[in-house]
Amino acid sequence: MRILLAEDERTLSDALVTILSHSGYSVDAVYDGQDALDWLSAGNYDCAVLDIMMPKLDGITVLKRIRAQGITLPVLLLTAKSETDDKVEGLDSGADDYMTKPFAAKELLARVRAMTRRQPELTDNLLRFGNIELSRGEHSLRGPGGSAVLANKEFQMLEMLMMNPERAISTERFLEKIWGYESEAEINVVWVNISGLRKKIAGVGGNVGIKAARGIGYLLSAGGKN
Repeated sequence: MRILLAEDERTLSDALVTILSHSGYSVDAVYDGQDALDWLSAGNYDCAVLDIMMPKLDGITVLKRIRAQGITLPVLLLTAKSETDDKVEGLDSGADDYMTKPFAAKELLARVRAMTRRQPELTDNLLRFGNIELSRGEHSLRGPGGSAVLANKEFQMLEMLMMNPERAISTERFLEKIWGYESEAEINVVWVNISGLRKKIAGVGGNVGIKAARGIGYLLSAGGKN
């Protein structure tokens, strides 16, 4: 799952990126409202965490503009303000939740989980295809031959594949969705993680495989080897 974090306090931003990344999320950080609007308008995120008080555009303005564009992803607002009017304005503008600084890391993670559970495509904790299942809570893959814990990027790639079975996903899409636009990751990191996933699917006795569609990308296919 990919999150956009818009927070202009660099120290806090770095801490939040670390917390979210260690919990299995892929995070892009920006530091002003205009960048937040531009990146969210690209439509490659599952959730956004927006500080209200930011340079160029404030978080509520960003929120109003993406909602006007029809972007419905969950949004959590952060602010140092605690007045009721600020909370009401944020929620009335389309925010899904609201947190006042300072806050505990566990609470932030709980609120992100709660927001994303409301998305229909992210409701199920277990994804199933063929005879394998992917646990979103444990980042583990299970099959008739056992189970395997997945690395963060492996988990996110398999999640994408299992949400789109029998449909090819391009290498570029994997890079954009998981590594982010400004990542220096190269195409071969996708191949390396695909290779690791193939071994783990085989290791748990999976009857599905990740196939390469020449010139298109990779797809999760039933009833066959990789």
